[in-house]
Amino acid sequence: MRAATLLVAVALLLASMAFGLLAGAAGISPKGILLALLDRLPFVHLDSGLTPVEEGLLFQLRLPRVLLAAVVGGLLAIAGAGYQGVFRNPLADPYLLGAAAGAGLCVTLVVVFVGGDTGTTILPVAAFAGAVGGVVLAYAVGNTAGRGGGTATLVLAGVAVTSFLTAIQTFAQQLKVEELQRIYSWILGDVGGGWEQVRMIAPYAVVSTVALLLHGRLLDVLSVGDDEATGLGLRAGRVRFVVLLAASLATASAVAVGGLIAFVGIVVPHVVRRLAGWSYRVVLPISFLGGGAFLVLADMVARTVLAPAELPIGVVTAFVGAPFFVAVLRLTRKVGT
Repeated sequence: MRAATLLVAVALLLASMAFGLLAGAAGISPKGILLALLDRLPFVHLDSGLTPVEEGLLFQLRLPRVLLAAVVGGLLAIAGAGYQGVFRNPLADPYLLGAAAGAGLCVTLVVVFVGGDTGTTILPVAAFAGAVGGVVLAYAVGNTAGRGGGTATLVLAGVAVTSFLTAIQTFAQQLKVEELQRIYSWILGDVGGGWEQVRMIAPYAVVSTVALLLHGRLLDVLSVGDDEATGLGLRAGRVRFVVLLAASLATASAVAVGGLIAFVGIVVPHVVRRLAGWSYRVVLPISFLGGGAFLVLADMVARTVLAPAELPIGVVTAFVGAPFFVAVLRLTRKVGT
């Protein structure tokens, strides 16, 4: 069942990427796209029939955009699943816990005060520091209410921290008015950065994803409770620390190149649990694949619904995610968690 679910998720991601390559103002034949992609394989030589302009459009614009959307969506989804496992909280995600707001604040500070090539180089590091700081601050604020605070306390703490960090980010934006357009477009989400952004995010994506996938079984053990997990020989504090760092790194790298794209980390893991079960050994990899497919399709909608103009991808995910979050909140309230 796990292998079949994984194959379905892989097929869904590949299908969404195929649609993403086809979508756009300029029409390119599906056969030409397939032959052009196969022609790039080692020892394969095929005539795609595409013009140089069409090949440039495919390989310099659409392909890196689709790949970047898949990676960013996958990272946000697997980070959300990781946060939910660490805190045993179905409402935990990078945006509710302050991770994305912290990363966004640090990225904005780098753009405003550093800029240039140096600023671009240190963006992932700055975003990571901000993501970790945001989550730690939200968790600390939540703990001031005591251990009995539960889900509502953690969510409210995350909302408060997010609002505070966003206010600082808004203030920082006003210090350099000439960068407002760049920062504003980044805040609304943008996966059109090209191959440079794909290369920049790749090492961080590999490290964070592998770390989270390796902790799937340990998160299953942790879900039974700290006392039971300790009795089984699990060092709960160490597992939480590593997963928290890995999820924050995934969030930070996604935010650094894709901007503030909300709701992916809460929508996708919940859908995966409903369809594939509650084991994190399944939830984590399927969430990564499903998150990639979800964001590729969202980006396709963003590029086509107002063509030739583009709708910010964060607006599309909010249209889907906001009603879904309300439904999850009502369901959580009914079961008393």
